[in-house]
Amino acid sequence: MAGVPAVSGSEFASLAIRAADLGVQLSRAQIGVCERYAAELIERNATVNLTAITELADVAMKHFLDSFTAIAVRAWTGRERVIDVGSGAGFPGLALRIAMPDLKLTCVESVGKKSRFLEETSSLLGLRDVEVRNERAETLARASDRRASYDVGTARAVGTLAACAEYLLPFLRLGGDAIVWKGKVDAELPAARKALASVGGELAAIVSTLQLGVGDVLPGRNLVVMRKTRPSPERFPRTSAEARRRPW
Repeated sequence: MAGVPAVSGSEFASLAIRAADLGVQLSRAQIGVCERYAAELIERNATVNLTAITELADVAMKHFLDSFTAIAVRAWTGRERVIDVGSGAGFPGLALRIAMPDLKLTCVESVGKKSRFLEETSSLLGLRDVEVRNERAETLARASDRRASYDVGTARAVGTLAACAEYLLPFLRLGGDAIVWKGKVDAELPAARKALASVGGELAAIVSTLQLGVGDVLPGRNLVVMRKTRPSPERFPRTSAEARRRPW
C-alpha cells in the first residue's frame, strides 16, 4: 500500500495488553491484521471521510479496544451470527470479526462510499463470512431471511438507545442481545424502556468501561445490553420518516 504510514507496532502491542484485560486474547497474527486495517483506514480517510480519529494510538484504543469491550459484556460462543448497524469504518463489526474469526458478520451501511470501504477492506484483510449491505436497516429488517435471524446486533455512534432498540431487535432471535455503545445513558433510559416494551425486549445490563478495567483509556463509556424476549411486531422498525414524526 503505497503511501501508508509506517506502523511502529507499539500502539498495537499496547492494544494486545489492554484487550487481555477484557479477557480477549489476540494472537500476533490478529494484531498484524489490526495494524494493516489501521494503516488502510488512515490512508483511505484522506479521500473518504471515514473517521475523525486518525492517530495510530487513538485508532488502537478508541476504535479497536472500544469495539472489543463488547466481548466482555456477554457470554460468547465465538460462532454467533452478528449484524452491525451503521457500520461506518467497520467498528465494532470488523474489529469483532478479527477477534473472533468464526463469527458470521453482516455490516449494514447506507452510505455508498463507506460500504465500499468495508467490502474492500474485509477482502484485503482476508476476512471470510463478512457480508456488507449498502442499505438502511429499516428496509433490511423486513426481509424474511433477516428477521429474527441474528444472535447479536451492535450499534456504535448510531442514534439514541430507543432508536437502536427499534433498529436492532427485529433482527434478533429470541434470547439474542443488542449491544449499544454510549456515553451518558441516564437521560435516554425512559424512552429506551418504552421502545423495548414495544419491540419485544428488556434492558439486560449497563456496563461501564470503568467496571471493565479500561476506563483510563476509554473514559465515560458505557455498553448497554438489551435482550430480545418476545417477537417484534411486524410494524417495527418504522420508516425513518415515521420515527421522526413519533419519536419514543
